[in-house]
Amino acid sequence: MTYDIILAGVGGQGVLSIATIIARAAMLDGLTVRQSEVHGMSQRGGGVQAHLRISDGTINSDLVPLGSADMILAMEPMESLRYLSYLKKGGILVTAAEPFVNIGDYPDPETLYAAIRKLPGSRIVKAADLAKEAGHAKSVNMVLIGAALSALPVTHDSVAKSVHDTFAKKDPRLVDINMKALELGGNAS
Repeated sequence: MTYDIILAGVGGQGVLSIATIIARAAMLDGLTVRQSEVHGMSQRGGGVQAHLRISDGTINSDLVPLGSADMILAMEPMESLRYLSYLKKGGILVTAAEPFVNIGDYPDPETLYAAIRKLPGSRIVKAADLAKEAGHAKSVNMVLIGAALSALPVTHDSVAKSVHDTFAKKDPRLVDINMKALELGGNAS
Protein backbone atom coordinates (compact mmCIF):
# COMPACT_ATOMS: atom_id res chain seq x y z
CA MET A 1 0.00 0.00 0.00
CA THR A 2 1.20 3.48 -0.88
CA TYR A 3 -0.88 6.59 -0.26
CA ASP A 4 0.22 9.89 -1.78
CA ILE A 5 -1.01 13.31 -0.67
CA ILE A 6 -0.44 16.76 -2.11
CA LEU A 7 -0.83 19.41 0.58
CA ALA A 8 -1.57 22.89 -0.73
CA GLY A 9 -2.20 26.33 0.64
CA VAL A 10 -0.74 29.72 1.18
CA GLY A 11 2.22 30.51 3.43
CA GLY A 12 1.13 30.83 7.06
CA GLN A 13 -1.98 28.65 6.78
CA GLY A 14 -0.51 25.56 8.41
CA VAL A 15 0.39 23.25 5.53
CA LEU A 16 3.48 22.08 7.45
CA SER A 17 1.40 21.40 10.55
CA ILE A 18 -0.92 19.18 8.51
CA ALA A 19 2.07 17.29 7.12
CA THR A 20 3.56 16.87 10.61
CA ILE A 21 0.36 15.58 12.20
CA ILE A 22 -0.39 13.07 9.44
CA ALA A 23 3.25 11.92 9.13
CA ARG A 24 3.58 11.34 12.89
CA ALA A 25 0.28 9.44 12.92
CA ALA A 26 1.46 7.21 10.07
CA MET A 27 4.71 6.47 11.89
CA LEU A 28 2.77 5.63 15.06
CA ASP A 29 0.81 3.15 12.93
CA GLY A 30 4.09 1.56 11.80
CA LEU A 31 4.05 2.98 8.29
CA THR A 32 6.90 4.48 6.28
CA VAL A 33 6.70 8.20 5.54
CA ARG A 34 8.52 10.45 3.07
CA GLN A 35 7.83 14.14 2.88
CA SER A 36 9.14 16.72 0.51
CA GLU A 37 10.30 20.13 1.46
CA VAL A 38 7.71 22.81 1.00
CA HIS A 39 7.78 24.15 -2.55
CA GLY A 40 6.82 27.76 -3.08
CA MET A 41 6.85 30.85 -0.95
CA SER A 42 6.88 29.81 2.68
CA GLN A 43 6.13 33.34 3.81
CA ARG A 44 2.61 34.64 4.34
CA GLY A 45 0.76 35.14 1.08
CA GLY A 46 2.76 32.90 -1.28
CA GLY A 47 1.54 29.57 -2.62
CA VAL A 48 2.87 26.51 -0.78
CA GLN A 49 2.75 22.83 -1.61
CA ALA A 50 4.23 19.77 0.01
CA HIS A 51 4.25 16.10 -0.93
CA LEU A 52 3.51 13.45 1.71
CA ARG A 53 3.92 9.79 0.86
CA ILE A 54 2.81 6.99 3.20
CA SER A 55 3.47 3.29 2.64
CA ASP A 56 3.69 -0.07 4.32
CA GLY A 57 6.89 -0.68 2.31
CA THR A 58 9.79 1.18 0.79
CA ILE A 59 9.25 4.62 -0.72
CA ASN A 60 11.88 5.52 -3.31
CA SER A 61 11.13 9.22 -3.77
CA ASP A 62 9.86 12.12 -1.69
CA LEU A 63 7.89 13.50 -4.62
CA VAL A 64 4.45 12.38 -5.72
CA PRO A 65 4.43 11.65 -9.47
CA LEU A 66 1.96 13.49 -11.67
CA GLY A 67 -1.37 11.69 -11.90
CA SER A 68 -0.83 9.49 -8.85
CA ALA A 69 -1.92 11.44 -5.76
CA ASP A 70 -4.64 9.74 -3.77
CA MET A 71 -5.60 13.04 -2.19
CA ILE A 72 -5.20 16.76 -2.53
CA LEU A 73 -5.70 18.37 0.88
CA ALA A 74 -5.89 22.14 0.54
CA MET A 75 -6.25 25.12 2.80
CA GLU A 76 -8.12 27.13 0.17
CA PRO A 77 -10.02 26.42 -3.07
CA MET A 78 -7.81 27.98 -5.75
CA GLU A 79 -4.73 26.20 -4.41
CA SER A 80 -6.65 22.90 -4.45
CA LEU A 81 -7.27 23.26 -8.18
CA ARG A 82 -3.71 24.33 -8.94
CA TYR A 83 -2.47 20.76 -8.35
CA LEU A 84 -5.16 18.73 -10.13
CA SER A 85 -2.55 17.32 -12.52
CA TYR A 86 -1.22 15.32 -9.55
CA LEU A 87 -4.58 13.76 -8.64
CA LYS A 88 -5.13 10.25 -9.92
CA LYS A 89 -8.42 9.09 -11.36
CA GLY A 90 -10.66 8.39 -8.41
CA GLY A 91 -8.50 10.52 -6.11
CA ILE A 92 -10.07 12.72 -3.45
CA LEU A 93 -9.89 16.49 -3.13
CA VAL A 94 -10.61 18.04 0.27
CA THR A 95 -10.45 21.82 0.60
CA ALA A 96 -11.47 24.61 2.90
CA ALA A 97 -14.27 26.69 1.40
CA GLU A 98 -12.78 30.01 2.38
CA PRO A 99 -10.64 31.70 -0.28
CA PHE A 100 -7.36 33.39 0.61
CA VAL A 101 -7.56 36.36 -1.72
CA ASN A 102 -3.94 37.36 -2.19
CA ILE A 103 -4.06 38.50 -5.82
CA GLY A 104 -6.10 41.16 -7.56
CA ASP A 105 -7.67 38.84 -10.11
CA TYR A 106 -8.62 36.03 -7.74
CA PRO A 107 -11.33 33.96 -9.47
CA ASP A 108 -14.94 34.09 -8.35
CA PRO A 109 -15.23 31.54 -5.50
CA GLU A 110 -18.45 30.06 -6.94
CA THR A 111 -16.55 29.27 -10.16
CA LEU A 112 -13.89 27.47 -8.10
CA TYR A 113 -16.51 25.54 -6.12
CA ALA A 114 -18.22 24.44 -9.34
CA ALA A 115 -14.93 23.07 -10.69
CA ILE A 116 -14.24 21.25 -7.41
CA ARG A 117 -17.75 19.76 -7.26
CA LYS A 118 -17.20 18.16 -10.69
CA LEU A 119 -14.65 15.85 -9.07
CA PRO A 120 -16.23 12.71 -7.61
CA GLY A 121 -15.51 12.45 -3.91
CA SER A 122 -14.53 16.09 -3.50
CA ARG A 123 -15.30 17.88 -0.26
CA ILE A 124 -15.56 21.60 0.34
CA VAL A 125 -15.49 22.24 4.08
CA LYS A 126 -16.54 25.46 5.80
CA ALA A 127 -13.43 25.09 7.89
CA ALA A 128 -13.17 28.65 9.23
CA ASP A 129 -16.57 28.43 10.96
CA LEU A 130 -15.70 25.05 12.43
CA ALA A 131 -12.31 26.29 13.63
CA LYS A 132 -13.98 29.19 15.43
CA GLU A 133 -16.49 26.77 16.96
CA ALA A 134 -13.55 24.68 18.19
CA GLY A 135 -12.11 27.73 19.90
CA HIS A 136 -9.36 29.09 17.65
CA ALA A 137 -9.47 30.51 14.12
CA LYS A 138 -6.06 29.02 13.33
CA SER A 139 -7.28 25.45 13.83
CA VAL A 140 -8.61 25.32 10.25
CA ASN A 141 -5.83 22.88 9.39
CA MET A 142 -6.98 20.44 12.09
CA VAL A 143 -10.56 20.75 10.81
CA LEU A 144 -9.29 19.70 7.38
CA ILE A 145 -7.40 16.72 8.78
CA GLY A 146 -10.63 15.66 10.46
CA ALA A 147 -12.53 16.06 7.19
CA ALA A 148 -9.97 13.93 5.35
CA LEU A 149 -9.35 11.35 8.08
CA SER A 150 -11.79 8.70 6.87
CA ALA A 151 -9.84 8.46 3.59
CA LEU A 152 -6.36 8.54 5.12
CA PRO A 153 -4.44 5.29 5.82
CA VAL A 154 -3.95 6.20 9.50
CA THR A 155 -6.00 5.46 12.59
CA HIS A 156 -7.99 8.05 14.47
CA ASP A 157 -6.08 7.12 17.65
CA SER A 158 -2.70 7.80 16.05
CA VAL A 159 -3.90 11.16 14.71
CA ALA A 160 -5.25 12.07 18.15
CA LYS A 161 -1.92 11.17 19.76
CA SER A 162 -0.05 13.15 17.12
CA VAL A 163 -2.26 16.20 17.75
CA HIS A 164 -1.77 15.84 21.49
CA ASP A 165 1.99 15.46 21.28
CA THR A 166 2.36 18.36 18.84
CA PHE A 167 0.28 20.91 20.74
CA ALA A 168 0.94 19.89 24.36
CA LYS A 169 4.51 21.19 23.94
CA LYS A 170 3.27 24.58 22.71
CA ASP A 171 0.33 25.22 25.01
CA PRO A 172 -1.75 22.52 26.70
CA ARG A 173 -4.95 24.52 26.03
CA LEU A 174 -4.33 24.04 22.30
CA VAL A 175 -4.70 20.27 22.66
CA ASP A 176 -8.41 20.49 23.50
CA ILE A 177 -9.05 23.13 20.83
CA ASN A 178 -7.34 21.11 18.12
CA MET A 179 -8.96 17.85 19.18
CA LYS A 180 -12.35 19.59 18.96
CA ALA A 181 -11.40 20.96 15.50
CA LEU A 182 -10.43 17.45 14.40
CA GLU A 183 -13.80 16.11 15.61
CA LEU A 184 -15.80 18.90 13.97
CA GLY A 185 -13.98 18.35 10.69
CA GLY A 186 -14.72 14.63 10.84
CA ASN A 187 -18.42 15.37 11.31
CA ALA A 188 -18.59 18.00 8.55
CA SER A 189 -20.68 17.10 5.53
